[in-house]
Amino acid sequence: MIHYIQKDRLAAVSPKSNQAATPVASTVSRVFAFSMQAERSIVVDPKSPGGINSPHGLILFDGVCVLCSRGCGFVNKRDRRGYFRFVPMQLAEGRPLAEQLGINPDRPDSFAFVANGQAFVKSEAVLRIARELPRWQWTWLFHFMPRMIRDAIYDLVARNRYRWFGRRDACMLPNSDRSWPS
Repeated sequence: MIHYIQKDRLAAVSPKSNQAATPVASTVSRVFAFSMQAERSIVVDPKSPGGINSPHGLILFDGVCVLCSRGCGFVNKRDRRGYFRFVPMQLAEGRPLAEQLGINPDRPDSFAFVANGQAFVKSEAVLRIARELPRWQWTWLFHFMPRMIRDAIYDLVARNRYRWFGRRDACMLPNSDRSWPS
C-alpha cells in the first residue's frame, strides 16, 4: 500500500490498481480519538454500583489475574468509606460492561473503574481509584504526565502480568454485595 494525500484526505492506494481503497485519515482519526478518550459513558443501572445515582464506584477487574485481585485487596484495605464495589469481568454481570468498553472479557487488556455513569480504563482508572483513597490523593500529580506515556507503561505491565504475578485457575469472587472478601 502507498499512502498519499488526495483532496484533503489521506487515502491508501494499491500499487496494482491505482484506485483509492479506504480513506485512512478518517479511520486513523477515529482510532486516535477513541484511544485518547479518558472518560467514556457507559450504560449501567443508575442505582447499581457505578451508576449515576449510586454512592459506590465499581471496579471491573480480571478475576483470574493475581495482580488485579491483589490490587482490589489493596484498594479494599484502604477504603474506609466502603465506597468501592468489585465485579470480575468474566462473570455474567461484568461481561456486558467490559464489552461496552471494548475490553474482551476472555482476554482483557485493561480493567475499568465506573463512577457516576462514567467509565475510566488503563492508567486513568488507576489514578481515579487512587484519588478516592486516603493518603493516595497525591497521585493526581501523574496527570501531568501525558496519558500516552502512562498508558504505555500500563500496557507493558498488563501484557506481562500473568508471567510476572501469576494467573488463578478460577475467578476471584467478591461478596454477594460486591464488596471485597475480608
